[in-house]
Amino acid sequence: MGVLGAMARHLDTLLGPGVMLLYPLYASMRAIESPSTLDDQQWLTYWVLYSFMTLFELSCWKILQWLPFWPYMKLVFCMWLVLPIFNGAAYIYENLVRKYVNVGRNVSSNHPEGQRRVLQMMSLDARKSVERYIEKYGPEAFDRVVKVAEKEARKH
Repeated sequence: MGVLGAMARHLDTLLGPGVMLLYPLYASMRAIESPSTLDDQQWLTYWVLYSFMTLFELSCWKILQWLPFWPYMKLVFCMWLVLPIFNGAAYIYENLVRKYVNVGRNVSSNHPEGQRRVLQMMSLDARKSVERYIEKYGPEAFDRVVKVAEKEARKH
């Protein structure tokens, strides 16, 4: 089999660190510097999933050592999470984490009860925007916006 056979047998060892650590590290640093929050979401989710996968490996190493295909499954999964073509980490965040994990659902008690109810119904991104609006224009301006929206909703 020679050199190609040896490379195929050790593909996970050759590509793994670059795919699972070096590229995500570089992309995370770029995401920190960019103004967009979408790339932050992608890379924070990747690191959380990678941490869970590492904990799983550490916990189940006796079982995983009997599965010769595990390193290749891990490599393919990490490639799906990392590669910009797929953005698998962002997909998992949008379709699983955001739906089933109630992170950030608690609203600050600084807001009156009516505003708190409205803020709890919003996505985290929308809530951040509304809270910035309240900081800039005051809670009375937000109350006026909510009243106008309720009036419009009753019309339709």
